[in-house]
Amino acid sequence: MEEFRRSYSRLCKESGAEPQEAVLQQLHQLPRGRLDLATQSLTVDTCRALGKLLPRETLCTELVLSDCMLSEEGGQARQGATLLLRGLCANTVLRFLDLKGNNLRATGAAALGKLLQQNKSIQSLTLEWNNLGTWDDAFATFCGGLAANGTLQQLDLRNNQISHKGAEELALALKGNATLQQLGFLPDLRWNNIGLLGGRALMNCLPSNRTLWRLDLAGNNIPGDVLRAVEQAMGHNQDRLTTFQENHARTHVLSREVQRLREEKSKQFLDLMETIDKQREEMAKSSRASAARIGQLQEALNERHSIINALKAKLQMTEAALALSEQKAQDLGELLATAEREQLSLSQRQAKERRLEQQEAAERESKLLRDLSAANEKNLLLQNQVDELEGKVKCQQEQLFQTRQELTSTSAQLKMRAIQAEERLDMEKRRSRQSLEDSESLRIKEVEHMSRHLEESERAMQERVQRLEAVRLSLEEELSRVKAAALSERGQAEEELIKAKSQARLEEQQRLAHLEEKLRLLVQARDEAQGACLQQKQAVVEAQTRASQLGLQLEGLRRRLEELQQDLSHKDEERVAEVSRVRVELQEQNGRLQAELAAQEALREKAAALERQLKVMASDHREALLDRESENASLREKLRLREAEIARIRDEEAQRASFLQNAVLAYVQGSPVRTLSPPK
Repeated sequence: MEEFRRSYSRLCKESGAEPQEAVLQQLHQLPRGRLDLATQSLTVDTCRALGKLLPRETLCTELVLSDCMLSEEGGQARQGATLLLRGLCANTVLRFLDLKGNNLRATGAAALGKLLQQNKSIQSLTLEWNNLGTWDDAFATFCGGLAANGTLQQLDLRNNQISHKGAEELALALKGNATLQQLGFLPDLRWNNIGLLGGRALMNCLPSNRTLWRLDLAGNNIPGDVLRAVEQAMGHNQDRLTTFQENHARTHVLSREVQRLREEKSKQFLDLMETIDKQREEMAKSSRASAARIGQLQEALNERHSIINALKAKLQMTEAALALSEQKAQDLGELLATAEREQLSLSQRQAKERRLEQQEAAERESKLLRDLSAANEKNLLLQNQVDELEGKVKCQQEQLFQTRQELTSTSAQLKMRAIQAEERLDMEKRRSRQSLEDSESLRIKEVEHMSRHLEESERAMQERVQRLEAVRLSLEEELSRVKAAALSERGQAEEELIKAKSQARLEEQQRLAHLEEKLRLLVQARDEAQGACLQQKQAVVEAQTRASQLGLQLEGLRRRLEELQQDLSHKDEERVAEVSRVRVELQEQNGRLQAELAAQEALREKAAALERQLKVMASDHREALLDRESENASLREKLRLREAEIARIRDEEAQRASFLQNAVLAYVQGSPVRTLSPPK
């Protein structure tokens, strides 16, 4: 960091600006490998100097620039952020970059997209509290760089004003890049404006990305069903990641175990060869020593011929001891034969156990195949149920058509009633006209007798005519209101029918897509189960080959033991010859025989140790088979849970269809009542 401080000061002075004291102080206090400039207001000269230094920096792996006033409200700040990000494009050691709270917008988003496209070392990028999603084109550039990046593992985009279009671009980036699908990519999209469309776009991209195991979408106005679908996809990816890690760990453990067994076998072989070489050297030394002693004893025999009579008694005693030793050697040979017979019976028993295990594995495989066939039958049943649901949808469409016909009939009835109202109005007009004529005739007849009441009768008739005219106007207004109400109710009914039909069609499409996805996941689980069965078969075959190799090694050790026994018999013959020539050294030769018997005992112990190792390997093999059986049981349990979930979804869909049918029936039954009711 001291070299970094000097370079920063030199570049600032070359550009004609003074280095910032706060930055120098932070550079002096920071630990090795971490550059923390948080809450420091960086100038354009500082950003230019850092942009020139960071491409050549090989020690800084973490860069924190949170709350550094790199916003785009001013031209110089925009230039500083661009220079800084441009310098990071060529850096090859930086792993963590924090740009939280810098109010980056369009230019910052474009620069970040270029950074992600060119930089191949950044693994964690924090962009919280910025405005990258304000401009859709700039955010699309950022998503393009994200799609081209192959090393990013963590991305924090909280509070960035990301709209549904930005979410669609981000979904395309997650869906189209094959490198990102091989990493544990962890985007954090909380507290944005993604909405329903963006949530659906992210949900649709998840089936093609099987490694994304965490996606935070809180505070984005996304419906609960979309969030649940996203969480379900994340759960599938987490299960897949857990299974992959478990398989990787088991493979690593098995490889280490195989390597350990190989090392032990090689060590045992080297130890056996060392013991054989030592025995050969001892035999050569003993032969040379015996030859030298034979010469000495020959001279002593020539010199001490006088004491042969005394040695004859000792000779008889040694012959008796020799007979005893021969008897012991015969007993040891019988013990060796019984040990070989026991070893043969043990190998036969192990072969029987291996055959039984193979039969059990075959039975388990047949059982798994039967389970797979049952799962296929259940898939067919589910397909039939989907067809039944389609039939129900067609029935509901027919019911909607019938309700439309009923609406037309009600509109016709309304027209008839309007015509009847017009006829009543005409009748009232004729009646009023007739009454006027009658009154006129009476007035003519009584003109002479009721002249004094003329003005009163005329006034009464005028008032009656006005009342009739008012009644006529009220009837016309009522007729127009009835017509307008009928037209509005008819339009509302048609709109509600169109909305209900589109909603039902959309829900049916979503439900069918969900069921297709469930079926695809079930088929994938079946393929994974078949792959697991094939791996189990391969493991059984490898165990059989390993057992055959160990049997061959045991046979080689047995042949080696026979050769050693033959060498031992040759040594016994030589010892008998030496006893016949030199009977004085019989006790020393008996000691050598005892040492050789001890070596034989050591060889027998090694053979017993090898047998114990074979037993341990057989027990390990049985434990591996039991582990495979437990894995198969867990897979069957997962299949059962998936079937229960499908049954629950089917019940929910049936309830939803019944609710929709009841709502349509209630609307159809209630619409004529609303039509006939007079306005208040």
